[in-house]
Amino acid sequence: MNSITCPKCGTVCDKLFDSVCRDCFLETFKLIELPLVLHLKICSSCGAYFHRSRWEDIGNLEEVVLKAVENSLFIHSEAGDVELYLEPKEITPYIYRVRAEVDAVVKEEPVHAEAETEVRVQRIACDMCSRESGGYFEAIIQIRASGRFPTEEEKRRCAAIAREAMGSMKKKGDRLAFISDFQEQKEGIDLYMGSMNASRQVCRMIISELGGNFAESPTLVGMKDGKNLYRITFAMRLPEFRPGDVIRFRGKIIQIRSSGKKVNGINLEDGSRFISTPEELKGAEKIANIGDAVLTVLVSIEENAILVLDPETYETVAIKKPMSFNAEAGSEIPVLKTEYGIFALAQSDVLQEK
Repeated sequence: MNSITCPKCGTVCDKLFDSVCRDCFLETFKLIELPLVLHLKICSSCGAYFHRSRWEDIGNLEEVVLKAVENSLFIHSEAGDVELYLEPKEITPYIYRVRAEVDAVVKEEPVHAEAETEVRVQRIACDMCSRESGGYFEAIIQIRASGRFPTEEEKRRCAAIAREAMGSMKKKGDRLAFISDFQEQKEGIDLYMGSMNASRQVCRMIISELGGNFAESPTLVGMKDGKNLYRITFAMRLPEFRPGDVIRFRGKIIQIRSSGKKVNGINLEDGSRFISTPEELKGAEKIANIGDAVLTVLVSIEENAILVLDPETYETVAIKKPMSFNAEAGSEIPVLKTEYGIFALAQSDVLQEK
């Protein structure tokens, strides 16, 4: 192998790097550069990290510190097969000392470099937390029910769906996904939402589970950068009929078992399955609820009918025998007395409602 003399220091070497020996090359080559001091903004409420003019959710404070150092660390573009090691050390809750070590390959030669920086943490309120604490909202979801007031359970479930949705959307990066206010009204609840798009998603999720529909109504509230600013009111209507309701629809007596985009139930007269939609049920009459059921004595069982005692007059009356009926004469069974007759119910449905 031919020997080469370094034109800068006169050292004899095997090859040159940018026309000088390896040692002379590394004297001027900077594998890494790291500022001596880094200033880090952390939200004192949610822990978000301010980076490149935006707030980001990353993790705990040490993870944020390491991310800030990694983002500020310059590694030469000629470096390949880079291996980075960061060692943080907490000096105070507001100051970290971080040592960075880098191993890389430059011009087919292994190169090692070290640097150290001090990370100073400044705790402030991020845009999201400032807006949330200040009552900021872009939309209002007004949750009502058609032809009735929402039940306490429906109001609790709607609020829970909204909170779960906000948590999920916030994790995906929608920093305005929060509920800034919750107001309970006699006729329902009002949710004041930080994000218009998240509000629309919440409405769809509630409808998917509980059924109903919603309409959007924009209101002009001002201008910013020459553009109109709007707040949206989402008027949501839950279905008129709930699981457990007994309705009269097109001459049939139907017990509602589930209500969502589809309404499922059972025909109490013949036991057949019933499927419809909330829209199709407009005009149906609610005649009772499964919770109104009472126990009465089963007198006897015939081929297509059963004889029971009227729960009010105690007279023996014949009613249609339900499908899959397996009670014994002399036992008590749940029945529902309405202006359209007496109907035997499944014991499991009554227990579930109770």
